[in-house]
Amino acid sequence: MKELINALGKLLADVYAMSLKAQGAHWNVEGDDFHQFHDFFGDIYEDVYGSVDPIAENIRKCRAYAPAGLSVYAKLTTIKDGMPESDAERLCEDLLSANDRVINAIGVAFKAAVAADEQGIANFLSERDDMHKKWRWQLEATTA
Repeated sequence: MKELINALGKLLADVYAMSLKAQGAHWNVEGDDFHQFHDFFGDIYEDVYGSVDPIAENIRKCRAYAPAGLSVYAKLTTIKDGMPESDAERLCEDLLSANDRVINAIGVAFKAAVAADEQGIANFLSERDDMHKKWRWQLEATTA
């Protein structure tokens, strides 16, 4: 169970970091396609941020405390801060990189959930994996 709790904590930090990165892209995108990218980045950050609370609640279901606080997340995350002054394509590439890290963290947590016989958590993670793979497809298609 400790492996699952640790994996979920790292996932929580990565998801939080990605949501902040997507929100920064949403706020700061410029250019001819502003409206399209503003909406696209908004969709991403709303979805990703929407998974923060369920991840934390899954940690609590494991009878552990969810990590909290920016300094704690900064130590746990594998995602670097974004560069808000970038153009839309670079913002997409940066989000794609962050998304791939989240997909990796989901995979680690999923394996730990299966090993701990936590089917509900595994199901949740499977659904999040599917959504992040959709974001990967859309971000890749945007930068092609």
